[in-house]
Amino acid sequence: MKRILLIGAMALLAVTVNAQSYRNPVIPGFHPDPSICRVGADFYIVNSSFEYFPGVPLLHSKDLIHWEKIGNVLDRQSQLNLKGATSWLGIYAPTIRYDHGTYYMITTNVGNGGNFMVTAKDPRGPWSEPIWLQQQGIDPSLYFENGKCYMVSNPGNTITLCEIDPNTGRQLTPSKGIWQGTGGRYPEGPHLYKKDGYYYLLISEGGTELAHRLTIARSRNIEGPYEANPANPILTNCSRKGQYKQIQGTGHGDFVQAKDGSWWLVFLAYRNHGGSYHHLGRETCLAPVEWKSGEWPVINGGNPIDTVMSARLLPPVPLPRPASLTTFDRPLGPEWVYIQNPIPDHYRLLDGKLRLIPHGTLTANDQPTFVGKRQESVQLEVETKVRANHCQAGLSLYQIQDGHIDLVVSGNQVSLLCKLKSIDYVVNTVFVDGQDVKLRIRGNQERYDFEYAVNGKPYQSLGKMDCSLLSTEVAGGFTGVMVGMMAEGDPSGYADFSYYDMKEK
Repeated sequence: MKRILLIGAMALLAVTVNAQSYRNPVIPGFHPDPSICRVGADFYIVNSSFEYFPGVPLLHSKDLIHWEKIGNVLDRQSQLNLKGATSWLGIYAPTIRYDHGTYYMITTNVGNGGNFMVTAKDPRGPWSEPIWLQQQGIDPSLYFENGKCYMVSNPGNTITLCEIDPNTGRQLTPSKGIWQGTGGRYPEGPHLYKKDGYYYLLISEGGTELAHRLTIARSRNIEGPYEANPANPILTNCSRKGQYKQIQGTGHGDFVQAKDGSWWLVFLAYRNHGGSYHHLGRETCLAPVEWKSGEWPVINGGNPIDTVMSARLLPPVPLPRPASLTTFDRPLGPEWVYIQNPIPDHYRLLDGKLRLIPHGTLTANDQPTFVGKRQESVQLEVETKVRANHCQAGLSLYQIQDGHIDLVVSGNQVSLLCKLKSIDYVVNTVFVDGQDVKLRIRGNQERYDFEYAVNGKPYQSLGKMDCSLLSTEVAGGFTGVMVGMMAEGDPSGYADFSYYDMKEK
């Protein structure tokens, strides 16, 4: 009996030792609708990008915990038309897959063309020009088997299947509805997998909000009929167990199997801050999956998702933390984005400075002059120095075209401006003695502080604003706060930025 107890204790100790903690989200900030594939020991994730250019950020990892942004799939104007795009339009949920030496990314350009895919031999690019597809519905995905390529998407709120030619995009079989989910609204985000003789169909339901969830069905035949898991939903925090977690809106996921045989799920969720508000957008989270032979997958032991998780992790491969300071003596990296297709001549690197030429306004939303990065932590400090010549220029916290807060210089004035739906007002304005003005925004989970400095003097406060004003719940949209440099006003004017320093904890 003692021997049995000793063996049991040793087994429990082994499980405890092997279990490690990690934090969600694994990719913070505006990184929604993750899709993942593994090639050898390398994992690749793509995310939605909506109205931002370049489109479809691409991240790489060796351990599923530490991620590095290595590029954007759609990095040429010929690949991505964002004319008139808002945060409700543009590039919706992409899927990345690998088959016989080729990487495939399939997605939807809502408002400018519909479903298409691009291919590459190296995920770092170059990726091909768009291959347009006949079957519509958002969130398309690909499944490869025995030399065939299948596509699923959701026209008419029905998960629909067809076979396509992966080289030309030509549809080879009629579109066939195979599942409508379990009755939740917006059945979308479909992904197909094959395991133990079953085709598994994973989808999202409930809308990408509080009631978001994942459901799954399976069939012996790829065309169905599909049987729903009696334990659906297999992931949601909209439950008694999960209702008080900071992480909410869990859904839109993609399974991946690691080289050691373990299964994992990447999925989107958002973190509430300062109450039931989220302003950083929908983020990429990770959960362990138990998937026994012939059985349904179980995510995180059936428990809700939290900011601190425990699992037997892959061997860690940490990455260096990106530098906070950006100087303008070289082209901007892949983490920088523009609103819609940028007008190239309006962004110039001159003598170690970034010169921005105005084009319209952020609110008018017609290729405005703006370049920024995703806010990934509520603990934020961003600083720049700007000289504005016959225009209005500075820093913007941008959520949506009618939901942004701007700290700007115009002539000898520094102003804090707020645009929120039909409300457009000047929060505060001061006159300064000097042309080169330092601007700084500091943030925490509840508010932003806006400051300015001239002539080497200490920073002065211009005002404070609640983060909730830029949340999805207040401002609208479902992207996330972008922090960037902007210029508005007279197109004959310009603004020179000396540096951009963005620190996050």
